[in-house]
Amino acid sequence: MAEHAESISIGLVQNRCGSNVAENLDAAERGIREAAVRGAKLVCLQELFASVYFCQSEDHKYFALAETIPGPSTERFGNLARELGVGIILSLFERRAAGLYHNTAVILGPDGALLGKYRKMHIPDDPLFYEKFYFTPGDLGFQAWDVCGVRVGVCVCWDQWFPEAARLTALRGAQILFYPTAIGWHPSEKAVYGKTHHSSWETIQRAHAIANGCYVAVPNRVGHEAPDGGDGIEFWGQSFLCNPSGEILARAGDSEETVLVAEISLQTVETQRTHWPFLRDRRIDAYGDIACRLID
Repeated sequence: MAEHAESISIGLVQNRCGSNVAENLDAAERGIREAAVRGAKLVCLQELFASVYFCQSEDHKYFALAETIPGPSTERFGNLARELGVGIILSLFERRAAGLYHNTAVILGPDGALLGKYRKMHIPDDPLFYEKFYFTPGDLGFQAWDVCGVRVGVCVCWDQWFPEAARLTALRGAQILFYPTAIGWHPSEKAVYGKTHHSSWETIQRAHAIANGCYVAVPNRVGHEAPDGGDGIEFWGQSFLCNPSGEILARAGDSEETVLVAEISLQTVETQRTHWPFLRDRRIDAYGDIACRLID
């Protein structure tokens, strides 16, 4: 394991996305450059940042958006990482083979090297979130990497609701969990359920920070998208970074493109985990049934 820094500035890029892939890529690059100018050493983009959120329908045409890893995006943003001297986390639509696709996060080092990738493990199938049509569940497990002096874990969107995913990533030594995200309201439901849905989303992730004694960083997309007509989805933005106590250090708004930059202290992780020793007190001898679907 590499030597860790005492602190590091984290950047989160919250963008709108449209049908023009080139424009989305350019917007992502501008966000990364802004974060770097403001001192960020590790920058994370939102889920599937290169395109509209196409999973609102089941349509084979969208497989044309997929790319190999390594591929065009890892080359472009690897060069950008090297130029700026920053680590970058990308969320990509991976074409692994004909008929085999993943929702994949890529970790690039400040030298532009491809350090690793994480394939989204939990794949939703809900109204306007028809991801099972496109993505094979991940097969790389939960991982962590040393990037820019910090131990980094990455999961993707729907993974953020599962405490097992956060715990297993933390057990790999992750000091910060990144969750590139694409989540929002169904416009017809917002008035009744909007506040509750958003509160649940933020609360569960702040709880992961507390339970695992780590930082949690969540870049979400923003804006209304209806690529195939209908009501579409109003992505709620509100990207945030919270500390190991679950306190929000930085949060974006719900309607504007934003680049968040905030400094985190790695000593805070050490202090939190020794003062609140949940990892020490886990009864791993009693948890065997966690692998059961249901205990009847």
